[in-house]
Amino acid sequence: MDLARQAHVLVVLLTCLVLLSSAQEKDYTVREEQPENVRIGNLRRDLDLNLDPDVKLSSPLQFKPVYKTGDVPLVRVEASTGEIFTTAHRIDREKLCSGVFNEKRCFYEIEVAVLPDEIFRLVKIRFLIEDINDNAPLFQSTVINISIPENTAINTRYPVPSAFDPDVGINGIQHYELVKSVSEFGLDIIETPEGDKWPQLIVQQSLDREQKDTFVMKIKVEDGGTPPKSSTAILQVTISDVNDNRPVFKDSEVEVNVPENAPTGTSVTQLHATDADLGSNAQIHFSFSNQVSLSTKRHFSIDSTTGLITVKQTLDREAAPVHKLIVLASDGGSTSSRATVIVNVTDINDNVPSIDTRYIINLVNGTVLLSENAPLKTKIALITVTDKDSDLNGKVTCYTDHDIPFRLKPVFNDQFLLETAAPLDYETTREYAIKIVASDSGKPPLNTSAMVLIKIKDENDNAPIFPQPDIQLSIPENNEPSSELIKIIATDADSGHNAEILYSLAPDAPDCFNIDKRSGVLSVAKRLDRERQEKYSFTVLARDNGSTSLQSNITVKLIVQDLNDNSPAFTHPEYNFYVPENLPLSGTVGLITVTDSDAGDNAVITLSILNGKDNFVIDPQTGVIKPNITFDREQQSSYTFMVKATDGGQPPSTSYAKVTINVVDVNDNRPVFVIPSSNYSYDLVQSTTSPGAVVTRVFAIDNDTGMNAELQYSIIGGSQRGLFAIDKTTGNITLQEKIVSSDQGLHRLVVKVKDLGQPESLHAIALIHLFVNETVSNATFIQEQLRKSMETPLDRNVGDNDVTPQANGYVIVVIAIIAGTMTVILVIFVTALVRCRQTPRHKVVQKGKQSGEWVSPNQENRQIKKKKKKKKRSPKSLLLNFVTIEESKPDDPTHEHINGTLDLPVELEEQTMGKYNWATTPTTFKPDSPDLAKHYKSASPQPTFQIKPETPVAPKKHHVIQELPLDNTFVVGCDSLSKCSSTSSDPYSVSECSCQGGFKTPGQIHTRQNQGQTPEKSFSSVPPTCSHKHTCRLSLIAVPLTLCVAVVLDQSSNQYTSA
Repeated sequence: MDLARQAHVLVVLLTCLVLLSSAQEKDYTVREEQPENVRIGNLRRDLDLNLDPDVKLSSPLQFKPVYKTGDVPLVRVEASTGEIFTTAHRIDREKLCSGVFNEKRCFYEIEVAVLPDEIFRLVKIRFLIEDINDNAPLFQSTVINISIPENTAINTRYPVPSAFDPDVGINGIQHYELVKSVSEFGLDIIETPEGDKWPQLIVQQSLDREQKDTFVMKIKVEDGGTPPKSSTAILQVTISDVNDNRPVFKDSEVEVNVPENAPTGTSVTQLHATDADLGSNAQIHFSFSNQVSLSTKRHFSIDSTTGLITVKQTLDREAAPVHKLIVLASDGGSTSSRATVIVNVTDINDNVPSIDTRYIINLVNGTVLLSENAPLKTKIALITVTDKDSDLNGKVTCYTDHDIPFRLKPVFNDQFLLETAAPLDYETTREYAIKIVASDSGKPPLNTSAMVLIKIKDENDNAPIFPQPDIQLSIPENNEPSSELIKIIATDADSGHNAEILYSLAPDAPDCFNIDKRSGVLSVAKRLDRERQEKYSFTVLARDNGSTSLQSNITVKLIVQDLNDNSPAFTHPEYNFYVPENLPLSGTVGLITVTDSDAGDNAVITLSILNGKDNFVIDPQTGVIKPNITFDREQQSSYTFMVKATDGGQPPSTSYAKVTINVVDVNDNRPVFVIPSSNYSYDLVQSTTSPGAVVTRVFAIDNDTGMNAELQYSIIGGSQRGLFAIDKTTGNITLQEKIVSSDQGLHRLVVKVKDLGQPESLHAIALIHLFVNETVSNATFIQEQLRKSMETPLDRNVGDNDVTPQANGYVIVVIAIIAGTMTVILVIFVTALVRCRQTPRHKVVQKGKQSGEWVSPNQENRQIKKKKKKKKRSPKSLLLNFVTIEESKPDDPTHEHINGTLDLPVELEEQTMGKYNWATTPTTFKPDSPDLAKHYKSASPQPTFQIKPETPVAPKKHHVIQELPLDNTFVVGCDSLSKCSSTSSDPYSVSECSCQGGFKTPGQIHTRQNQGQTPEKSFSSVPPTCSHKHTCRLSLIAVPLTLCVAVVLDQSSNQYTSA
C-alpha cells in the first residue's frame, strides 16, 4: 500500500510539472482610473522568454489575449512585443470589485496565449487594482434625527448613523467631526474589529427639555485621500421625556445558517429583548438599522413586535453568501439597543456548471477555420468551466466527445486548452462539431454542454493521381497531323482551386506532340516517320491550381508502326574489292552490306547477282561474295557486275549496286637496306653536336608496289638512354639529348625497317654504329670495338661486365692486374699452340671481282666446326680462338678488301637467305656491294650467331636479314686493326690510326636518361679483318697487354675501360 501510495504521489507531481511547464501566472499592480496607453509591464521580459535559436518557429513570436466572449478588455497586450497597456475603458475598482472592502482582494484577470505552438504556453495575468480616492464619503440621509431623554447622564454615548465610502484603505472614512457644535454634545469615533469607524454622540452637560428641546448641528465625515474628500449632514437632536430603561437583547450577536433554497417565509431566527420599564415604556419595537443594505432588506423581513426574522425573497448563495443584519430594539424612548445577526446562506446544488469558451484562433461567423496542415497540439480555445456552487457541488469535470482528433488539456484549475490531438485531413472530415460537456459532483450531478464548430480548411496536400503508372500507345507512321492519341485523366482529392488540374508536357517530350492543358487530350502535331524514330517515351505532367501547386507525372510510351515506305539501301552505290591473285575458290571476295529502314518483313532483304553469275556467287542473306573461278591478274585484273537487293514488303522494293573486283599482287619481297652498306661501318658524332641534329641516316628499298613498298623505320635496340631517335619515314637518325662525358664511345643501334604490306608485313634489320668523340684518333681501337659489337648478342649491351666496381678499391686493382697477366700468358700459349697445329682455312678472294666484299664463314669450315664440337669447352671460353687472314693486294690503297674465314666456338643454325636483285636498285649504289644475312640460335647460356654472306648474283630474290633481339648495346673501339703508334691523348685511343667514318652530322645535346639500365645477354659476331695477317696476329697478342695497361691507368683516374 505504501509503495502504491508513493507511486501515486509521484504521478501527481509529474503531472503538475507537465502542466506548469505550459502554464504560468504573473501578477501586476495597476491603479484604477488610468488613462489609455499607460504601460503596465512587458510580458516577454517579465516571463524571461529566451527563445532557443535551434528551435525553428512556424510563425513569429506572438502574445494573444484570450478574452471571454462579450468582455470589454480593460488592458491591451502588444502581439509582437508582449507589452501591456491600459485601454480606453478605464478600470473602476468600485465597479469591478463591488462589495469587496479589502484592497488586497480586488483583482482583474486575463489569460494570454504565447504562440506559435512550438513554444506555446498559457499565462494567467492577475492585475491587483490599486484604489484611488475617487469617491467622497456620504451619509445615507442628509438629515440625521436622534432622540435623547432629558435625564440622560453626562458622558452617555448615542450611536450616530455611519457614512459610506466605496473607497478602501486610507482613501476610506478616516474622521468624523461636528460642525457648528454646541456645548451640550461632543463626538467620538469607535473602530470595530473589521476596521469600520462608527461615530458616537456624547452628552457633555445636563439636558432640560423645558429649557430647550431641540439641538441642530452639522456632522462632517472625511476620508484620508490626498486631497481628502468629505461630506456633511444635518444632525438634529431631540430632547424627549424621561424613559429610564432601554431594551436589552438577550444575544447581541447571532449567527445562523439558512439554505439558499429556503422558501419565502422561512424563519431565520427570532431575537429576544427585555425592558425594565413598565407600561408603554416597556413595549419593544424591532427594526433593521439603516446601516443594513437595501439588497439585504429585500431578502429578509423582521416582525417589529416578536423580533422574528424571516426570508422575504429567495436567497442566492452565489450572489450573497453572507448577510449582515443590524437589528434595533426600541421601547419608544430616545435610546435603542443594537444586535447583529449574521446569516450564512448554505449551498445546494442548484447551479448548472457554466462553460466559457475563449478562442485563441479568431472566429469567422462563429466557426473556427483550421487548416488541415495544422500541426499537432495546435491551440484552438481556452475553455473555462465554473460552478457557482461550493464544495463538491462546485467541483466540475470537463470532457469532449470520443473519436475526434481533438482533446482538452488542463492548464489551471477549471481551465482547459482545446487542441489538436491527431493529424487533420480535409478529404476525410471537413467539419467538426465538438461537444464539450461540464459536469459537477453534486447529488445528483448537474451538467451542461457547449459546442465548438470547427471547419477544416482544405490545403493543397494532395497531388493529382493518374490511374496507371504509364500509358502504352501505337500509331502507324505517316499519320495525319493533329491526330488525337488519347485523353489523359488525373484526379485530385483536394477541393476548389486545389483540385483544378492543368496538363502539360515535360521538357523531355518531343515538339511533335501537344496536349490540351484543360482536357488532357494528347495529340501528334506532325507526321511520324518510324525510320527516323520508332519509339517515343516522354512524360506528361498534371499540376493542380493550388497556391503551392503539386504535380505528378505519367510516362507515355508510343510505338510507331512500320509501313513499307523505304527501299533497301546499299552502304555504297559502288563496291570495289581487292583480292590477291592466289585467293582460293572457297575464299571470300567481299561483303555487300544492305540496310532497310523499315522493320519486320519489310526489312527482310534478299540479294542476287544480275550478271556475272558464272564467275561469282553471293549469299542472299549475308551478302558474302565468293568466286567460282581462280584469279590470274595477268589475264584479267578486274571484274564488274550488278547486285540486286529486294525486301519482303508488299509490294516489294528493290535497289541495285555495282560491284568491281580488282585482282592485286601479293607482298612477297622484303625491304633491303642500302644505307648502311655494311654492319661494320660507323659514323663519328662529335661531342659538341647539338640535340636535334641529324647524325646519320638509313635507307632501304622494296621491290613491291603500293602499300607493300611503303616503309617505316624504327630503333628496336641500342638507344638505351634515349640518346638517339629515328624518323620513321625518312630514316634520319637525330641526337635527342646533350652529350655528356659518359656518352663518349661507340654506340650500336639496332634499326628495323618494315613494309606496310598485306596480309603480312615483311621487315629487315641493320646495325648502325655511332662513335661519339671529338675526333677519330685511333682507328684500330674503333675497329676492335666494332668487332666486339658484332660478337655481342643484340639482347645485351656491348661492354657489359667489363667495368670493375670502384668499391673494391686497390685490392681489386691488384687482383685484376694479376688475373690480366695470367690471362695474357694463357692466351699467347693457346694461340701459338693452335696456330702451329692448324692448317689455313681461308680462301683467297678473286681479285677485282668486288671492291668491298663482306667477310663470311667458309662453307668448308662447317666440317671443321663439327670436329671442334667434340672438344669440351666451357660456354665462357675465349671468344676468339683463331683467325686466318690473307692479304689481298688492292689497287686503291685507301680501300682494303679482305676475304677470310672466322671460327667461333658456337653452334650455328643456317637459315634460308635471299639475295638482293641489284637490277632494281638506284645507280647511286655500288652494284657489287654485299648484303648481310644473319642466323641466330640460343644453344648455350651465352647466345651466339653466325654470319654467312653469299656472293651477290643476279636472281630476283634478295638477301633477308633475320630479326634480332631488341636489347640495347654499347661498345667502344676503332674502325680497323692496323699498325699504329700510341700518340693520341684521346681516352679511347690505343694507337694512332686512321678511322673511316660514314655519314657524319653535328647534333644537339640533351641530358641522359636511364643510366642505370644494363643488358642481360651477350652477343657474338664476326670481327673486322686486317690488311696484313701478321699485323693482326700481333694485335691479338697485344690486346690483352693493352687491357692490363688500360685497367691500371684507368684505376688511377677512377675509370674502368674494356677494349
